[in-house]
Amino acid sequence: MKFNKLVIAMGMACGVILAGCNDSEDSTTPTEPETQLQAFAPNGLLKANIRRTTYGVPHIQADNLESLGFGSGYAQAQDNLCVLADGFIKANSQRSMYFGPHASIDFTTGQPTAEDNGNLISDFAYKALKIRAQAEEKWPQFSENSRALIQGFTSGYNQYLADVEAGKQTAEPFCGGQPWVKPIAPEDVVTYLFSIALLPGAANFLDLIFYANPGDAQEYMPRIVGPAPSQDQTAFVADMQSKLIARAARITTPETNPRGLGSNGWGLGKDKTENGKGMVLGNPHFPHTGNLRFWQSHITIPGHLDMMGGSLVGMPGPINIGFNKDLAWTHTFSTAEHFVMYNLELVSGDRMQYLFDGKPMPITKETVSILVNAGPAGMLVAEKDIYTTAKGPMVEAPPALAPFGWDDGSAFMIQDANMGNMDPVDHWLAMDMATNKEEFQQAFKDYDGVIFNNTMYADKEGNAFYIDDSTVPGLSESAVVLLKTSPDIKAAKAQAGFTILPGNTSLFSFDGPTPYARAPKLERTDFVQNSNDSFWSTNLNEPLTYFSPMYGPEAGQLSLRTRMGLSLMQDAAGADGKFSLEELEAAVLSNRSYLAELVLPDLIAQCDAQGSTPVVVSASLSKDVTSACTALKAWNGKQDNDSKGGALLREFAHQFSQTTMLTQGFDPANAATTPKTLTTDGSALVALAHSALNLEAAGFALDAPLGEMQFVEKSLPDGTPSGSRLPWPGSHNAEGGFNVFSTSLSGDDTLIPQYKYAPVMDVVTGKAMSSGLTAKGYQVRYGSSWMMAVNFTDEGPVARGILTYSESSNILTPAFADQSILYSSEKSFRPLLFKEADIAPAVVSTTELMLQKP
Repeated sequence: MKFNKLVIAMGMACGVILAGCNDSEDSTTPTEPETQLQAFAPNGLLKANIRRTTYGVPHIQADNLESLGFGSGYAQAQDNLCVLADGFIKANSQRSMYFGPHASIDFTTGQPTAEDNGNLISDFAYKALKIRAQAEEKWPQFSENSRALIQGFTSGYNQYLADVEAGKQTAEPFCGGQPWVKPIAPEDVVTYLFSIALLPGAANFLDLIFYANPGDAQEYMPRIVGPAPSQDQTAFVADMQSKLIARAARITTPETNPRGLGSNGWGLGKDKTENGKGMVLGNPHFPHTGNLRFWQSHITIPGHLDMMGGSLVGMPGPINIGFNKDLAWTHTFSTAEHFVMYNLELVSGDRMQYLFDGKPMPITKETVSILVNAGPAGMLVAEKDIYTTAKGPMVEAPPALAPFGWDDGSAFMIQDANMGNMDPVDHWLAMDMATNKEEFQQAFKDYDGVIFNNTMYADKEGNAFYIDDSTVPGLSESAVVLLKTSPDIKAAKAQAGFTILPGNTSLFSFDGPTPYARAPKLERTDFVQNSNDSFWSTNLNEPLTYFSPMYGPEAGQLSLRTRMGLSLMQDAAGADGKFSLEELEAAVLSNRSYLAELVLPDLIAQCDAQGSTPVVVSASLSKDVTSACTALKAWNGKQDNDSKGGALLREFAHQFSQTTMLTQGFDPANAATTPKTLTTDGSALVALAHSALNLEAAGFALDAPLGEMQFVEKSLPDGTPSGSRLPWPGSHNAEGGFNVFSTSLSGDDTLIPQYKYAPVMDVVTGKAMSSGLTAKGYQVRYGSSWMMAVNFTDEGPVARGILTYSESSNILTPAFADQSILYSSEKSFRPLLFKEADIAPAVVSTTELMLQKP
């Protein structure tokens, strides 16, 4: 397809007191609340109380938002300093300055493991995205509430660094004392938040932004400026250039969700719960390390705010997924698109102007610079030309590799609806403070800050509510019609995987996100759910239709995980079909496999019929599947630590093809149960034999318990393995699991070192196995993270949950691994301590923070 012609007609003084759990708690006695919620600390005096209970959970109390942010910033730095510091450095285009040009580094030697220029590309691309410039420009325009929380968070983070320097606190070993761990300003927090907002969009195009230029040679190359170069500098530049040229030859069309972000979320209404009140199940699947770690906290401003849950590290106070006394919600990653790639029609003879409604518009060239630590060559200043339009950065890739060229006739640019999004803090704060469904919905009407999320909600009245009000380009109704009907637009999206529109007409332009009124939403009294399929399947008794294709497909085939969730919704609630809190927790931790329930009986029957006759796998490989059949018969129906044959099922799932191995195709009228019926053409037995050969070649028994093969092993601060492997129960997406885990490190965008065992090679293809199997087994790096089940009762919310990878990334604290050990050994949630009567007896430390601002 030819895309080119796609045309349609900080502080002065501080006192910190650390006390044991038996100390007096007079300091936590709530003061009489003001009538109105205070944003800023009166007279600039920040005060916060942090009580930590079992598993290191901080309960943060303050009298105003700025002080609440102060306590949150301090507590988050205690638990995840390196993640935060790395995020600030990355967003501010300073990675090359501190770590050198390459993102792949062996911190035991200080040398790159791959000369990928990843830091260089990231730094220049974020300069082109202008997130720091936007943060500085927009910071004064933020609401009082957002500014108060962000300023407080900044003060708390900086106070922690000051306390580390004074010897009052001990920082994480990896980053403690490093020059890149430094005090921040509010604009640094805003820059970081702006970078996170771009993760589902423009941040996936960093390579294409870096390489964009109107010339036909290597004009994209950074230039070293300054005095005449030394021999070391000359060698450094030559090596950098050769590696950048090689990388340009490997560019491919970006994925819109390369981090594989996913989740399950349920909101249960009064007709689906035993007590007739709402329930929420939250089960986000996120990386276990890095800047997308969840962090649990309980935040309180007496008389105004009392909220518990999990948030991404760096959220300056508000809770992202959690509950208060009246309502609860969770999020899942939406199928919606958050950006548009525009195909620009250039002015004839001028590659620096494009036509828009017949008028020439400029493409702006700007020279930006970064500092690069070049090792023996010293600290160098590198400059580069970047190219932008008024709506977003230019992108380019070799047409043979990704069809986004820049020639005499056309070029491409990205406009991201989340660019400079000022709403997230206000949006989640409004949700945190809501007391009923109407106030909760008003938060979505007032703000567009949930970035890339579906939302599933339930409350004490038994209401269930779903909305995909993630930040989606606000195209006109006329444009939406063309998205649905134009063969060219549909074909371009099918090829690229995202929407590409003509940039020469205002018909397809947008200036903001799609409004609340046009977002998919549903209210029910039974349930709403999402497992990363589109809005359409929120509740198949009432499919959602007639929405913009930018939100995702309608009437599309569901994932095996969604089908597993719908099965659990129907059969995991007991004889009455209504959930109790215990049944809800048991459902998510059941570790069933929808694929096995769909095909295993037929597969075993085929296996028995095959007997000892070898199954031909390739021209040189065949396998007697008798032992494989025996192992599958021994499997106990779930993927737990004691599940024999669980790894064989895992490998079979990765060889399985729904397209070719199920004979009855997808039927939208029976979306929860189709496609189905295992083929009898022998291909399933080939997949089984192939799987068995792979496991045996890697040295594993076919009937090995899954807990002997699937594990979590945390890394030491230098990135070497700790040697302590925790058996890990849980299923995988490929199996149609619900509580899923993966070996993928995708989504950890930090430079904090994490050890990864070498993959095992497939006996047929010679490539790394898609299951991620290593010689040690399945090394879990991703999956269920902050998990919670909330039930509203006459006495208030009762909740259980777990943060599977534990609260802190600081190896020096018990909260580094305590919840991981709990999950590994007991596969259960723990009580979430929300009421004061439950919190007070469980307090293990108290910190009083106070700071008088200048």
